[in-house]
Amino acid sequence: MTETAKSEYQVLARKYRPETFADLVGQDAMVRTLKNAFDADRIAQAFVMTGIRGTGKTTTARIIAKGMNCIGTDGTGGPTTEPCGTCEHCTAIMEGRHVDVMEMDAASNTGVANIREIIDSVHYRAASARYKVYIIDEVHMLSTGAFNALLKTLEEPPAHVKFIFATTEIRKVPVTVLSRCQRFDLRRIEPEVMIALMRRIAAAEGAEIEEDALALIARAAEGSARDATSLLDQAISHGAGETTALQVRAMLGLADRGRVLDLFDMVLKGDAAGALTELSAQYAEGADPMAVLRDLAEITHWVSVVKITPEAAEDPTVSPDERSRGLAMADALPMRVLTRLWQMLLKALDEVANAPNAMMAAEMAIIRLTHVADLPSPEELLRKLQGATPPPAPAPSDGRGPAQGAGTRAAGGGASAIASARTSSGTGAGPATAQAVDLDAALARFPTFDHVVQLIRANRDGKLLADVETDLRLASYQPGRIEFEPTDRAPRDLAQRLGQRLQMWTGNRWAVTVVNDGGGKTIDEARNAKKYALEAEAKKHPLMQAVFAQFPGAKIKDIRTPDQIAAEAVQEALPEVEDEWDPFEDS
Repeated sequence: MTETAKSEYQVLARKYRPETFADLVGQDAMVRTLKNAFDADRIAQAFVMTGIRGTGKTTTARIIAKGMNCIGTDGTGGPTTEPCGTCEHCTAIMEGRHVDVMEMDAASNTGVANIREIIDSVHYRAASARYKVYIIDEVHMLSTGAFNALLKTLEEPPAHVKFIFATTEIRKVPVTVLSRCQRFDLRRIEPEVMIALMRRIAAAEGAEIEEDALALIARAAEGSARDATSLLDQAISHGAGETTALQVRAMLGLADRGRVLDLFDMVLKGDAAGALTELSAQYAEGADPMAVLRDLAEITHWVSVVKITPEAAEDPTVSPDERSRGLAMADALPMRVLTRLWQMLLKALDEVANAPNAMMAAEMAIIRLTHVADLPSPEELLRKLQGATPPPAPAPSDGRGPAQGAGTRAAGGGASAIASARTSSGTGAGPATAQAVDLDAALARFPTFDHVVQLIRANRDGKLLADVETDLRLASYQPGRIEFEPTDRAPRDLAQRLGQRLQMWTGNRWAVTVVNDGGGKTIDEARNAKKYALEAEAKKHPLMQAVFAQFPGAKIKDIRTPDQIAAEAVQEALPEVEDEWDPFEDS
């Protein structure tokens, strides 16, 4: 091969780019609409093409431009959906050098100044073509000012001007622009159509490639014809004229699909050692740990879909062996196991993506996934709990247990609280009962403890308010003097903080003392007495005791009585529709 011939090589994505509407694959609805519009001479002033990358948006725009300006082989033709491809306009447009068909990439020309150039030039007629066509790719990248500048011209363009927009992000295009355009949504290419396209290209290139290899490429392309053609180009080079599925897997960094199914089996059987060995073997052969987990997630999704709709197993990108194994898995695995595995794999993918060592993270994820088989179902858990015995009652205290410890802690907290409050006022520390408390007129403003709570709320100390309402059992109260019994979960510094805050807010010292007993209900307990009574009653039930025995950290979130359930059912029931009164019924 000469150097000249080598330099003229075109990548397959460009060499086999569609040149007519007949060449477009997988876009039958759009092609039919455009053909009808051209035949009826109802060509819109502006089009917008949207879809994922590689579905043919810019190519379709060029074909439309060709169809508008084609003059036929004899030079007398009019607008057509079957451009000849040989006239001067067709040739120049497909080569991207036609003076009247201007292509602009909005990603690098986002400003108002770029749109001004278009607005200024639309008033001049086409130099040689029938229509002046402006193709703006990735139009969603235009700035707000650029869109606003374009609106008026887009609504009332000269008769010789047509606009064609292409975008992958249709939601970012202002509605005011979309409303002035005829919209076409280009679909993802179906796997069958994609495989047939690649088979034709491979045959035209004289390359042999296995059907399983074409299926792998179609799956990796995810509906993008350009991606599929580019991967096919790479695969043909990789296989040197005879490409196998194994070579394509290696090229794409994929694990063998059958081996991924084996790994899937090991995970669901709880075989952690076997799963780790298989993962390590695939990694040693070049498989990306992230790709292996993605394959596991894809298989989980596919088996779940097949379980609901068995006909989904007929996907042409799936081999017969994989299809039969997938159907067997769908029949054997409960949906709750599959959904739980899916959620765990999503979390694992995030962890592997952010981990400093992807393989280590993948191994930890696999170990965790193997335990999905050991997790009981809700029904099994309920049966287990119903068969469990309630936990034994705690032994009576011998005086050295928690009660004594709690009293010691409470007394210590009280002493430190009094000392703190007294020291800040400059008086010596001594027994509270030996000192008379001088009440200023200011303290008279707090005749009850409720007034103290309102003062805390008014000063927006949320933490102190929550602690006082839930952990303070009031024993006695006088303006300037508070005695309380703390709950077991009360913060150790509650008395100290309460005394300091009250002195700061009122300008008077407060004696806040902790006692070992004599406290009443907390504000929260009094406010929610009925709720807590229901909880206490529920906790006596043997089934609930079994639950708390199995899950010590569990909490009751909600309780509904039979009466409440009945009332809710009545509320949710549809009201009976009464017969409407007819004013003419009695006449």
